[in-house]
Amino acid sequence: MRTAIIGLPMTGKTSLFTILTGVHEAARIGSMETRIGVAPVPDPRVEELARVFQPSKATHAFVEYVDFPAVSKEALRDPSYLASLRVVDALAHVLRVFEDPRVPHEKETVDPVRDRDDVDTELILSDLIVVEKRLERVDKDRKKIKSPELDHEHELLARCRNLLERNTPLREMPLAADEEKRIRGFQFLSQKPMLYVLNLGEAEAPRLHEIEKSYAEKLGGKSNTAVTAVCGKIEAELAELGLEEAKELMAGYGLREPGLDRIIAATYALLGLMSFLTAGETEVRAWTIPVHSTALRAAGTIHTDFEKRFIRAEVANWKALVDHAGYAGAREKGLLRLEGKEYIVKDGDVLVIRHG
Repeated sequence: MRTAIIGLPMTGKTSLFTILTGVHEAARIGSMETRIGVAPVPDPRVEELARVFQPSKATHAFVEYVDFPAVSKEALRDPSYLASLRVVDALAHVLRVFEDPRVPHEKETVDPVRDRDDVDTELILSDLIVVEKRLERVDKDRKKIKSPELDHEHELLARCRNLLERNTPLREMPLAADEEKRIRGFQFLSQKPMLYVLNLGEAEAPRLHEIEKSYAEKLGGKSNTAVTAVCGKIEAELAELGLEEAKELMAGYGLREPGLDRIIAATYALLGLMSFLTAGETEVRAWTIPVHSTALRAAGTIHTDFEKRFIRAEVANWKALVDHAGYAGAREKGLLRLEGKEYIVKDGDVLVIRHG
């Protein structure tokens, strides 16, 4: 799952990307040069299980981020920019909240709600062009042949057009499963889940949670949308400190955890993902799967052969294994059970796959 970090110029988005992933080198996505990196998903369960099993390796799940060039009207009319942006799974829009006379804002004044609206409008207009072109083609085809498929597509695209013409992003459009599948191939930009990342100044850091809550009401509250806040300057300092020093710095600002951890967790949740775990003497590892996945899908995430030859899954909650010092203790207390391939895996389940 890949998330694009976007934003207007001078918002601090590239600095946040670098701190998140540690990546400085450019890479290519589609025909565009950009930067791609991964960030581990904070998960204390991995460390807790590692203390029990003492493996040679502990591996976190990760989220993949792409740092895109600044959003502008010109960029969103560039076919290579659009094509590259369409293939990501979600967008993280960094919104500037900090005031700094040394860093001029593109619009002269700092207004995150206005900046959100400006970028969303550009995404909507880009999608509207795609919808109108496709509707023209469908109308021509419907005049030549009678086709229920074309009728369904026309009806669905007409609904999309009506929403877009009201300047409403497609992520707010309720869709049945078959409708979502029907328009998935268009890769509409305004349909992608959106995380709004507020980049605060150092002075606002002690009020970070309060500010986040106030902007969540202005920016969020809609389908497939989330809001989180960070202070990029403090995050840059934290990235250079050891664990204890970082704790002291956060305590000084009244912060409970690094903002980057909250960005990653919010991205994970917005994409509809969760983690199950595997644990043993060789490795403790968190694996990423969509929420509501079956044990069979989880097995295939570990190895395709496990999915093909699946027999059963031994399942325990991670806390049961920690509290009872491993599988033997959990089994003795009746907390380790066998489940079939249709079992819906829960966040924090530890699985041992039995396979042929």
